Amino acid sequence: MEHPCYKCGHNVEDGRPFCANCGAPQIRVVLPEPVVPLAGGVSSADAILTSESPDTTIPSALSPAIVWPVAIRACAIAALIAALLMAFGLMVPLLAVLGAGSLAVSLCRRSNPAWLVDARSGAKVGAVCGILFFAMATAFESIAMTVFHTSGEIRKRMLEALQQAASRSNDPQVQAAFEHLKTPEGIALMLVFGMIFLFLLSIMAGGLAGALTGAFLGRKKRP
Repeated sequence: MEHPCYKCGHNVEDGRPFCANCGAPQIRVVLPEPVVPLAGGVSSADAILTSESPDTTIPSALSPAIVWPVAIRACAIAALIAALLMAFGLMVPLLAVLGAGSLAVSLCRRSNPAWLVDARSGAKVGAVCGILFFAMATAFESIAMTVFHTSGEIRKRMLEALQQAASRSNDPQVQAAFEHLKTPEGIALMLVFGMIFLFLLSIMAGGLAGALTGAFLGRKKRP
């Protein structure tokens, strides 16, 4: 095989080190291209490696967006702690859900330092924590009623509360309404409305605690 000489164009047999016509060397050494530094002191080679390497970790900037997988996990932990404290009688329901909302925002902020927390995003996390708290507290209460047979005691307390409320009024219509509530249907209706009220209270209290905690952490983060 032959190739043309790069200097005179004369055909030179492959493998010969010099051209027989002009004597030009046929073995050429290709030098690497010089690395041109970019702005900020980063070379072009480093920039290429950074852009092509799949393992390069780029630190994320602060963002107001909530990373919900992290937030749900934080809410579940906070709600579980609060529900257990309430189930063992160590904390009243309102303080438990307030503490759960505040703890959920704090745990979420610690798990995701890039979260630019504020009152609005803190309220969202706190409200979700309130929903989880309500679900866990209801489950624990149902288990306690099944295991310890406390449903009769709860019904007795409700009847006593109704009797005390009825004794404060002499209006026949009010008395008739209280008598209706003492029936099994009335007690079931009271339980339904009570569950709805506690559900809404859990959301509002958790959201309020989350908003206050988010506002505090957000103000503390800013210079």
